[in-house]
Formats: sequence, structure tokens, C-alpha cells
Amino acid sequence: MGTPKKHKTHAGKRQRRSHHALKKVNIFSCPKCKTPLLPHRVCLKCGTYADRQAMVIKEKKKQAKKKSATSKK
Repeated sequence: MGTPKKHKTHAGKRQRRSHHALKKVNIFSCPKCKTPLLPHRVCLKCGTYADRQAMVIKEKKKQAKKKSATSKK
């Protein structure tokens, strides 16, 4: 296994790590429904991609939770 011959300076380490910074996420809005999404992704709300219908989105039915009138004590 190789070992370093010379000590790596603080400046040298920091220069190497200068490209490790996080980059800003590019978010844009869907042209049809205006919801924010990442580039090159299908919109999960309306199902469009590149101004075409890519997939069919089924609407979720809101189910009211039925509370039982009788409770066990």
C-alpha cells in the first residue's frame, strides 16, 4: 500500500476540495399546472412531460375516516 512521500499543505487540501461545494438545485414550474418540479421529470400532478401527456394520473379520493359512535371502555 502506498504512503505519501510529502506532507499535504492546508492550502493544497482546500484547493482540491474547492469543487466539493453543493450547487443550487435548478427548479422550474410545470407549463401546464405551474407546480414546481425538477428538470427532465414527469409532473406528478398533471402527468405531462415536454408539453405532452406522459402518464395518466388518477385522482385520489379523500376518504373521511369514520369514527365509531360506540367506543369500548
